[in-house]
Amino acid sequence: MKKVFFLSSFVVFTSFNLSAQVSIKDSSIYTPFVGFSYGYQIADGDMAIRFGNNSSLQLNVDFKTKKYWTFGVNGSFIFGNNVKETGLFDSISDPDGSIVGQNGEFADIRLYERGFTISVTGGRMFSFKKPNPNSGVVINIGLGFIQHRIRIETIGNTVPQLSTEYKKGYDRLTNGLLLSENIGYLYLSNNRLLNFYFGFECMQGFTQNRRSYDYDLMKQDIQKRLDILYGGKVAWILPLYKKAPKEFYTY
Repeated sequence: MKKVFFLSSFVVFTSFNLSAQVSIKDSSIYTPFVGFSYGYQIADGDMAIRFGNNSSLQLNVDFKTKKYWTFGVNGSFIFGNNVKETGLFDSISDPDGSIVGQNGEFADIRLYERGFTISVTGGRMFSFKKPNPNSGVVINIGLGFIQHRIRIETIGNTVPQLSTEYKKGYDRLTNGLLLSENIGYLYLSNNRLLNFYFGFECMQGFTQNRRSYDYDLMKQDIQKRLDILYGGKVAWILPLYKKAPKEFYTY
């Protein structure tokens, strides 16, 4: 994720310095822009068996050409509190489902959903011509990588069976190929003060458990998965074109 961030930052910086000064109101322009978005995603497919709905924070670096083609790269952080997976700790819990820590007290164990995506995207804008030719409906598709797992927190670290290394046998680390589809509206204002995007996104992950052994299953999980997430997102957009200077005439 760090490499993607630094690469994206370099591309944005370079594009900004190379962009010519333009007037966005007059015609379609080539422009890079950065988007910071929040999305709420509904889990479906195999994802819905393990997790509930989740949120995501996303960073996009995109480019729009004069011919209304778009392409870019993005990364997102997935997080949620609804873990549906059952029976994870049956082998280390008592008949009531409680786990006793080494201090003799019941352990406080909390489960969270964590994950991320990285993808490249390409698509097309359909301009409405207002407020300018650089705003309109954007449709794109993406290809990338998705990974998710169960984050296990033991408050006070009182359970030796759930030390950092042993957690790997329970966390269901899963990843694989990602496909995505997006449709939304991009608004770039004439005065650059307000720029935003809102739309609908659907993602399909063709994934598999990557741990060599799951303690509760007492075997390796080799099942192929179809993880689906879909929902809406909103983004604040930072366009990086250079605004054309105002013309002054002297006589």
